[in-house]
Amino acid sequence: MARIDTRRMTHRHDGSLVVFHIGMTINRWHRPDLWWPVFAAMPGMLAELSKDPDSGLLGYRLLVGRRGPTVIQYWESTDKLYAYAGRPDARHRPAWAAFNRRSRRAEGAVGVWHETYRVDGAESVYVSTPVMGLAAATESVPVGARSDRARQRLADGTRRPAAA
Repeated sequence: MARIDTRRMTHRHDGSLVVFHIGMTINRWHRPDLWWPVFAAMPGMLAELSKDPDSGLLGYRLLVGRRGPTVIQYWESTDKLYAYAGRPDARHRPAWAAFNRRSRRAEGAVGVWHETYRVDGAESVYVSTPVMGLAAATESVPVGARSDRARQRLADGTRRPAAA
């Protein structure tokens, strides 16, 4: 189990980054033959990206909701994100093609979606949690006296917060 840090922590990151949400909606739970392959494709893509330090993926977090999973990913740039999506030798392209073939057989059984955000500044705080989210994707540092309030951390944008 991950170690719980009881201090007030924030993230530290210089420059902009990309937050990418990707998920699936399971519309016909009784058809795992249609949605399970979509679900099962993501771990391989995440493993592939995590093993390649030049991929641009900084980190990710998996969330599971009533309609299906969502993966929050943190990327160095949209260029690197789109480069991975278009690489013919990567796992994404075959998974996308397979999804399109299956969805033509049973339209609406499973949906996929994504949202891409370019972020020039971000604020975070973590209290009594393991290192997670943006802090895990970048760097986790204690909240300092000059960044004690959320408004101060966000005003700092991507400037490095002072260590406590």
